[in-house]
Amino acid sequence: MSIVIIGGNECMEREYKNLCKKHGCRAKVFCKFKNSMRDRIGSPDLMILFTHTVSHKMVYSALAGFDESTKVVRSHTSSLASLREILMEHAPISA
Repeated sequence: MSIVIIGGNECMEREYKNLCKKHGCRAKVFCKFKNSMRDRIGSPDLMILFTHTVSHKMVYSALAGFDESTKVVRSHTSSLASLREILMEHAPISA
């Protein structure tokens, strides 16, 4: 499963990727706005928007022209616990 995380804390970027890897997912994390962001997002299976730490411009850019099959989840907090809950719901660890 491929995941794109928009927003969040820059210092937590590695932690976000490691947690996604534990759930068997490939993750791209965009904590800051970049002009080429839309092209680099691609068509993930799941897009997570950490709404408290992201600008409106980033949200609009991420949602502009995304694939309809992409599931979008919004979370007001950008904590690791919040990401863990989202992943448990959408990409549970298979034992």
